[in-house]
Amino acid sequence: MPSGYHRMGRVLVVQRPERLAPYDPLLGSAWQDELGVATVLVKSGPIEGELRTPRLRIIAGGETETEVVEHGVRWRFDAARVMFAAGNRTERLRVGRLVRPGETVIDLFAGIGYFAIPAARTGRASRVWAVEKNPVSLRYLRENIALNGVADRVLVVAGDNRTVPLPEATFDRVLLGYLPSATSWVPQAVRLLRPTGGWVHVHTVADVRSPLADVVREVEEAAGAAGARPLGTSRVRVVKPYGPGRHHVVVDARLGASP
Repeated sequence: MPSGYHRMGRVLVVQRPERLAPYDPLLGSAWQDELGVATVLVKSGPIEGELRTPRLRIIAGGETETEVVEHGVRWRFDAARVMFAAGNRTERLRVGRLVRPGETVIDLFAGIGYFAIPAARTGRASRVWAVEKNPVSLRYLRENIALNGVADRVLVVAGDNRTVPLPEATFDRVLLGYLPSATSWVPQAVRLLRPTGGWVHVHTVADVRSPLADVVREVEEAAGAAGARPLGTSRVRVVKPYGPGRHHVVVDARLGASP
């Protein structure tokens, strides 16, 4: 039987030993009947490339567009073409609660709105810049912004965050939700923060045997090289497991210009 599955609305993504591949049609129809889903997908390989594209194959059904409601937020996406990690559920909620009303926020890896929409909807940010270059994700980003009623406060910026023009010294909070590591974007985040300082949230992958303090030090050293310093004690938390012996972590650092 499959070793695990992830339900996303009307679509189910199944993990199963490769030796069971000849039985995919049977397994797919059985899971359709048991859980009442429209389509069953099986993982055919690891997440691919800089755009983090899932590698999945249909074994039952056909329609892969789906919708998930999570903490009151509606997420619409194509499960076969866009990554949607259930393990990030708590982090999406946490980001919305961290943002303060009236803040100006930028998400440099917006995807379908994973953090940008909670920042606007739950956090009540006055303005959220959502930067995304994947055309598939962009389509659903715009759709999800409209679905959740935050189009008046979320500005979509289509393109690569390394090349699109962005206003420096403007933002209270910068979101860097990219894996396996967003640490190399810390200097850009420093340039985007207000002169009085602000928060940077840096996602990365760490070895489970390494102290979490090592990850904090890497982020603070990257900030220091860019002319910034911590304005308090940086925090780090484990978001979810990330393959054997590794976990996905996020560092929350409040940074300001070095004297």
